[in-house]
Amino acid sequence: MTSPHPAPQRPPLPVGAERFVARLPVHLYRIGLGPLFGQRLLLIHTGRTSGLTRKTVIEVVESDRTGGSWTVASGFGPRAQWYRNLLHTPQATIQVGRRYYPVTAQPVTPEEGGRLMARYAPRHPLAARWLCRFMGYEVDGSEADYRRVGESIPFLRLEAAPGSY
Repeated sequence: MTSPHPAPQRPPLPVGAERFVARLPVHLYRIGLGPLFGQRLLLIHTGRTSGLTRKTVIEVVESDRTGGSWTVASGFGPRAQWYRNLLHTPQATIQVGRRYYPVTAQPVTPEEGGRLMARYAPRHPLAARWLCRFMGYEVDGSEADYRRVGESIPFLRLEAAPGSY
């Protein structure tokens, strides 16, 4: 059975100057300015082919500060390198502000992804509309529409290691 709302073509991955700008937050974290990004996080993960350490700054969609978990979405879909790396090697480290946490990544079901997006949109209405448009989705602003979009976006939950949070 095919979906009545097929996933749109994802935007191309940035290259050249666009990639430099997209990676600028990583450099700011590196020089100690990570706290400027608030609750966004720096993800430190392992390349699935190279085995090298990789760093990516990702916006947190939702967090549980008491339990130590952060949920992130891959706006470039399942082909984003950081997403593929975490599926291959789910153990990683994140930096939130000045603190580091060892985490394990777990995929989120499409249904939960829909609920996450439906909760995110009212908290960040302009960002939600812009992100949906960037990813090729048209939304009418309704909870049902954001839920539909969230069901087709790959989400990961990053769970802090016991005792580390």
